Amino acid sequence: MHSYALNKYITSDYVSAANKLQGKAARRRIVAYVESYDDVLFWRMVLSQFEDETRYFEVMLPTRNNLNKGKKQALMALMKQGAGRNMIACVDADYDYLIQGYTPQSDFMLKNPYVVHTYVYAIENYQCYAPSLHNVCVMATLNDHVKFDFVQFLTEYSRAIFQLFVWSVMLYRRGEYCHFSLTDFNTVVTLKRMRMDQMGEAVEKVRHKAYVKVRELQRKLPGMKEEYLKTKDSLLSLGVTPETTYLYVQGHHLFDNVVAPTVDTVCTELRREREREIKTKANHTLQMQNELSAYTRAQSDITSMMKKNQGYTQCEPYKRMAADVEKVISR
Repeated sequence: MHSYALNKYITSDYVSAANKLQGKAARRRIVAYVESYDDVLFWRMVLSQFEDETRYFEVMLPTRNNLNKGKKQALMALMKQGAGRNMIACVDADYDYLIQGYTPQSDFMLKNPYVVHTYVYAIENYQCYAPSLHNVCVMATLNDHVKFDFVQFLTEYSRAIFQLFVWSVMLYRRGEYCHFSLTDFNTVVTLKRMRMDQMGEAVEKVRHKAYVKVRELQRKLPGMKEEYLKTKDSLLSLGVTPETTYLYVQGHHLFDNVVAPTVDTVCTELRREREREIKTKANHTLQMQNELSAYTRAQSDITSMMKKNQGYTQCEPYKRMAADVEKVISR
């Protein structure tokens, strides 16, 4: 029987028994289930820092004999097969962290000691970590000129959407997201592509749209002030602040419709600046053409650079996630 066929029967005890067959001197194998192929590299980088001469991780999808993917499959695999110190799940937190056990999936994710989650909504939120975005621009353009303050930008963007975000989490906790779904929220907080000097204006438009939607929800669902304040305090205690809201909104939406377009706009300016510099400093036309051609070849795709971005390791949610891995391996 092929080894991949055995995958669906793997339990933590099975992995433990397999480890023992390798002898006392062999490193302990820990299976880490992830949601999709896109997540493998991220979790490999997270988990590799905890590997040593006594243990190593094998990152894989919940099953190898089909292409099912997603957190539900990873969690169901654990529930059916038996999690333990040798078999864990590594998943995006989504809203399950923020709604704090109000659904069975959220409750399972938070209570099972062998489920490690991101705390932020998804891996993409880490890739959009504001203090790391200038380095992304440098990787893509090879131009280290600081032309845009990503930290200030995403801080103001977060403040603009925070109140509406609290409403979103509150309604999901109540199971009443039919009044205001995640799709509805994303529609409001999407940024229109702007020139770099118009980014502040773009954030103000989002702020206005969010304010209008909050007022609409207040009229539609009166008498929610006390619960709103309770939800707000709860989110603050979980690490969500008005300045960091962007880390907890839907990751794909943030990546595709807010941060990547902004990074692209900044990188376009940086590339133009470098090209103007080459044209100014070139001694003759041939040198200019050669230098411009070389510069074009040396540039990198923005989306790829963002996905390879690892500048988020100093942010607080990442440290909490790493601490959870530490707890798992110490069991």
